[in-house]
Amino acid sequence: MMEKYTSAIKNKDEAIMNELLHDDFKFTMHKSGNSLGKADVIKWAMSGDINQDKSRIIYENDEIGVHHSFVTFNDGNVEAVMAVYKYKDGKIISLETGATKIS
Repeated sequence: MMEKYTSAIKNKDEAIMNELLHDDFKFTMHKSGNSLGKADVIKWAMSGDINQDKSRIIYENDEIGVHHSFVTFNDGNVEAVMAVYKYKDGKIISLETGATKIS
């Protein structure tokens, strides 16, 4: 599921993102303390602001997935991002990230 999700972000595929994210989806960014819902995450992903490099799936089963990548944002900020996905009903119900700024 994570491979399909990261591909949808890369390809700005809104239909696939809608298919993969649970209606009760919540994205928690621990670095900033912000939380986003499904519509906000899809809008952000479609903006092209999330550019992942050296993306790798560390672990995934039917309940969770763990993913690491280096993300460059449009403002030039680069972060090493560790993400944990939780699944429910065959969809992504939550995503939590921890990020370290890379200089």
